[in-house]
Amino acid sequence: MTDSRKWDIEGTLALGASHPVGRYRHDLATGRWWWSDETYRIHGFEPGEVVPTTELILAHKHPDDRDRVSQVLRRACVTGEPFSSVHRIMDAHGDERTLAVVGEGRTDEAGAVCELVGFFTDVTPAVARIADARATSSIRASAASRAAIEQAKAIVMCAVRTDMEGAFDWLREASNHSNVPLRDLSARIVALASAGNGDMRVVAEALADLLVPRSESPTAPR
Repeated sequence: MTDSRKWDIEGTLALGASHPVGRYRHDLATGRWWWSDETYRIHGFEPGEVVPTTELILAHKHPDDRDRVSQVLRRACVTGEPFSSVHRIMDAHGDERTLAVVGEGRTDEAGAVCELVGFFTDVTPAVARIADARATSSIRASAASRAAIEQAKAIVMCAVRTDMEGAFDWLREASNHSNVPLRDLSARIVALASAGNGDMRVVAEALADLLVPRSESPTAPR
């Protein structure tokens, strides 16, 4: 039983960093929890500072993740099947952390699930690195897209003899007409200009043949 909607656990743990790991055990008959010292610290407490309970654990889950984690826990108590979840908590100091939790049920002599055992792993630094990498990639892609659009605007300005605003209107109209995203259309126009060796008449003809907007557009090439 795995909840992998938030993050890939194996991918997160494989980043090579040292992650704090704490153990836990949950006695289903008594409702008592046992935490290792590191589990207390992961939650922002000193060892033995509080008595861990299901209510305390759920209270520290991030509000947006609490219901999901509660469902995972309830299913595990019933089935005893191995489970995993990556979710956020708010520790005792009010800081947000991301934990990877794995566990499984143990059964008694009658085959009934009697306890859950497993590990809490604090993957907050790894998740931050993933987020930073994604943000950097997004910024780079956005910058590349803007650069292509600016180049395409300059090419259209020369090819259709309009100003910068008219060139952008032409690109937007051509994008709508051809159902091609603006960034892809811009890249194609830059490629057309390169293939035409800067001859604007060749470029204008290519634009008219391949990417001309609706005929009523006032900035369409003639």
